[in-house]
Amino acid sequence: MNTQASPREHPRDWHWNFWFTLPIYPYRQRRTLRTEVIPNTLWTFDQLQGIFYVVVPIRMTVVKLIAGGLLVYSAVAPTLECIRLMRELEAAHGEVKYIILPTASGLEHKVFMGPFARKFPQAQVFVVPQQWSYPVDLPLSWLGLPGRRTQVLPENSSQTPFGDEFDYAIMEPLKLGLGFFGEVAFYHRRSHTLLVTDAVFSIPETAPPIIQLDPYPLLFHAKDSPMEKVIDTPANRQKGWQRICLFALYFQPSTLATPTLAEAWQEAKQAPDRTPKAYFGLYPFQWQADWLVSFTALQDGGRLVVAPILQTLILNRAPQATLAWVDRLAQWDFQQVISCHFAAPMSATPEDLRLAFRFLQPSSEGLLPQEIVDTAIKNNYNSLKEKDINLLKEIDRTLVKRGISPPVITPPALKKS
Repeated sequence: MNTQASPREHPRDWHWNFWFTLPIYPYRQRRTLRTEVIPNTLWTFDQLQGIFYVVVPIRMTVVKLIAGGLLVYSAVAPTLECIRLMRELEAAHGEVKYIILPTASGLEHKVFMGPFARKFPQAQVFVVPQQWSYPVDLPLSWLGLPGRRTQVLPENSSQTPFGDEFDYAIMEPLKLGLGFFGEVAFYHRRSHTLLVTDAVFSIPETAPPIIQLDPYPLLFHAKDSPMEKVIDTPANRQKGWQRICLFALYFQPSTLATPTLAEAWQEAKQAPDRTPKAYFGLYPFQWQADWLVSFTALQDGGRLVVAPILQTLILNRAPQATLAWVDRLAQWDFQQVISCHFAAPMSATPEDLRLAFRFLQPSSEGLLPQEIVDTAIKNNYNSLKEKDINLLKEIDRTLVKRGISPPVITPPALKKS
């Protein structure tokens, strides 16, 4: 694969004017890396985002159409660098014809759609059903999407102008408190590629290239105390990345102890780096010796995984609808998966996808060969440390108690075939 940024590297090319609409790191400055996944056919555009230096990739995928032109799945911030890299593809392969907003809930994806679509005024925009906004539910045009050329994806992909090259399956929107959770997965037949947004991903052992461009977040989280000055080495970058993954997906993993504010402030006053960039020396984390065990269980050998927050707070509200959606995806002959986060592309089959969602099937013995069942139990949700998701469980109980989230639905035991 060929990864490249724009040849003109200048901070003004990375500037994102509307950073205040979602004020998270890296704020005004967003680098873009374009990777050619399949020569002259498929590209990914990676940027990064995070809070408190807990940074992960956010990804847009671009596919060349047989008749010429491009389809864009999940836009990223249209910085000068990003648009310049897009114009290079347009010059070689034709203009952007279709832009897909594949999620009803992901603000980090929705916030870029309007500005990106305005850069390509000839493109048709398609969105997942049940779009919503907070605190007031506004029309799509009021959210920055071009009203005259924006439409909701029909249930049947054959009714779209790109239906001759793509199949797609829309997850049944799930009502959750303030709005809906739902996304659409696209299958590109010619390249045997499945495109997903947030439902499933693969965690690499080392940080993706977009995060390696500026290693400061990696080194920040590689520290064991605020007094430590971490040297930039591959090992320390990997250590920082693995801890970032635990933060990003568990919020507060069990192997993390948090000192009191008074204790953290006293340590901060002794830190060698007390600049604003280093949060004035504040590092309120104390990692226990077995933190790497938690990462190993979470990473699961690079297999497809479902984020713990989706397992604990969202998808378990609609297990049968979710599994029906997965079953539709598993009918396609995909050989790789590209998610909007973490690693890409991921070599995976429909069976790998099914195994990632086994946590929704607590009584599935007999539906698959026993060795596959054993592997699912060993390597998927059941092998994650229960204590690592304690915070998520507490959030879940609070949301249900306050009537913000519906209760968990326990699926009936599945019968042997």
